[in-house]
Amino acid sequence: MSPKSGTPKKNLMLFSGGAHKELAEEVAKHLNVTITPQTAHTFANGELFVRFEESVRGTDAFVIQAHTTPINEYVMEQLIMVDALKRASAKRITVVMPFYPYARQDKKHKGREPISARLIADLFKTAGADRIMTVDLHTAQIQGFFDGPVDHLMAQSVLADHIKDTYGEADITVVSPDSGRVRLAEKWAQQLGDRPIAFIHKTRDPDKPNQAVANRVVGKVEGKLCVLIDDMIDTGGTIVKATEALLEQGAADVVIACTHGILSDPATERLSQCKAREVIVTNSLPIPDEKRFSGLTVLSIAPMLAEAIQQVFEDGSVTSLFDGAA
Repeated sequence: MSPKSGTPKKNLMLFSGGAHKELAEEVAKHLNVTITPQTAHTFANGELFVRFEESVRGTDAFVIQAHTTPINEYVMEQLIMVDALKRASAKRITVVMPFYPYARQDKKHKGREPISARLIADLFKTAGADRIMTVDLHTAQIQGFFDGPVDHLMAQSVLADHIKDTYGEADITVVSPDSGRVRLAEKWAQQLGDRPIAFIHKTRDPDKPNQAVANRVVGKVEGKLCVLIDDMIDTGGTIVKATEALLEQGAADVVIACTHGILSDPATERLSQCKAREVIVTNSLPIPDEKRFSGLTVLSIAPMLAEAIQQVFEDGSVTSLFDGAA
């Protein structure tokens, strides 16, 4: 008996968790799709329930979730969504997490500590995820924790374009907040037109999270507009101390550029009172009105996410979106 031929048709379906509906809606608009409707509620004891209201059989499913406070609840919601898709026979499930949760716990500093970033990857693989799409990981090696393709998108181009448009004529030095991000500073410097770089030599006590001491500036910053880059701002202590160190060394001005604006208290107060000219973040995480201040600029990564999703759906090249750097 000869096999029966068919013409399978690919369908892209977009799903959104409850953490950042605005970003998901913006991505959907760029993709010219609608977010698949779902029923979601929480039981009295805190358990989460999700059911999709349309058939997902054979679909190429993309599940967007922003991992903000309460982060554990939103991680669990996305895991449940992935499990529901797997059990409903989705053909491929891509987890879109602009901010990778627990990324700072990517290695052991001392004995008897977890590597929670690896645990997150294991959880999503077990739930049924085939692929992960994320933006500006805390450390690039986290990609190796997931047993499958990982699309590591770079928000640098979004942030750098804003810097060039706003401060392109200034005498810029790109500054890394620590020695570990010097290579990233070099990429920034090249994109901004072969600018010089500097970095802050700092120490951190692993027993005291969210606390760092800025020691000294390595590199020439006197009279320069310093573009201080980082992947995330949590409580703002590190970046504010780095700003103070640069100004003490004679920097003409400081602009802070960061991908993930976590902005845990008291970050808003610290940043609004520091002497940086502008603080630039993306909307990878929701930033409510009470966390915003006059010097804050929020740039959208929705077009970048939408283009990457389109490339994955069409079996194209995500790397080509970043000039081969992703």
